[in-house]
Amino acid sequence: MRFNWKKSAILASALLGTGLMAQAQTDPINIVTTATPFLRISPDARAGGMGEAGIALSPDANATFWNNAKVPFASSNGQIGVTYTPWLKDVASDVYLVTLGGYYKIDDQQAISGGLRYFNLGSIQFADENGALQGSSNPKEFSIEFGYSRKLSEQFGIGLTARYINSSLGNGTEGSDMKAGNAFAVDLSGYYNGLDEAGQGFTAGLTLSNLGTKISYTNDPDAKQFIPANLGLGGAYHAVLDEDNKLTFALDVNHLLVPKTPDLDGTDEEVSQQMADYYNTGVFDSWGKSFSNSAYSGSLGAEYGYNDQFFLRAGYYLESAGAGDRHYFTAGAGIKYNVFNFNFAYLAPSGSSVNRNPLSNTLRFSLVFDLGQQKNY
Repeated sequence: MRFNWKKSAILASALLGTGLMAQAQTDPINIVTTATPFLRISPDARAGGMGEAGIALSPDANATFWNNAKVPFASSNGQIGVTYTPWLKDVASDVYLVTLGGYYKIDDQQAISGGLRYFNLGSIQFADENGALQGSSNPKEFSIEFGYSRKLSEQFGIGLTARYINSSLGNGTEGSDMKAGNAFAVDLSGYYNGLDEAGQGFTAGLTLSNLGTKISYTNDPDAKQFIPANLGLGGAYHAVLDEDNKLTFALDVNHLLVPKTPDLDGTDEEVSQQMADYYNTGVFDSWGKSFSNSAYSGSLGAEYGYNDQFFLRAGYYLESAGAGDRHYFTAGAGIKYNVFNFNFAYLAPSGSSVNRNPLSNTLRFSLVFDLGQQKNY
């Protein structure tokens, strides 16, 4: 069993719950696909309940995954958070994502942060082109990251995050020439804090995430795949209705910095050459060529907070066809008790029969532990 780019594209789409276009001879796969799609999964329940909008939300333990630049503006000296997400719940019972994030403020101007993502794909049975069983495997992926951020002023902050990515999808399987893939990436981020002393006003963020090397699952130098580099822009408005009641409205827009797959027209030799040219595209060139694709997504979310203890959330997520064409509503809730913050998110069912969204009924559970006293605005 040899590695195949079509298998990789189908696996990536399945893990994100996206759909590939019909594959008749005249209908190529033109969705933008990448390796390590788990890096695109919303990593915490708070943003997950708000349509996956997290770039400009107030900072918490999961800020390292969204926008590291906002950490110095956190009201707590440090936090640790863990999230558990059963994935593709409607079609698999043993696929899940676990994330662990946190930060610590060195002083009022700078902070350090870290994060871990672990994605278990469950048990998968492999077969060759003739249907002969080639054994089973338990694919898994993970990433580890460390970040530093600091204020440039009382309104602006910047952040830098370094990330190591490991993806083991099929190595060790009988007859397979696959190996674990490794990649390195960085995130660059900026944050604007326009809140007044009461905590009301606008916040905004800009992120360039997963800027890094390609990843390969074989020794073939022409089979290196892109990781999901992304350009994100987010904004949020925080309204203080009175001493006990607050509202937050958030909007994120994202663009995958990955070229679209070639149209794959012509003979088998021409198609092979098109794919070879695609995989031989340099990383820097790929970011520029990505703007010819249509891989965009948007997240719109709202959060109501009562007495800074009880929270209700709702949101909507949508993608262009080139990014996967996912559309769904989300809802969530949270409760803060002493130094603990419990969050829950739910992805509402959509579609029916064969068109049912495989992400329907997805749940997320988060626990955040506060390490220090909160400061007043």
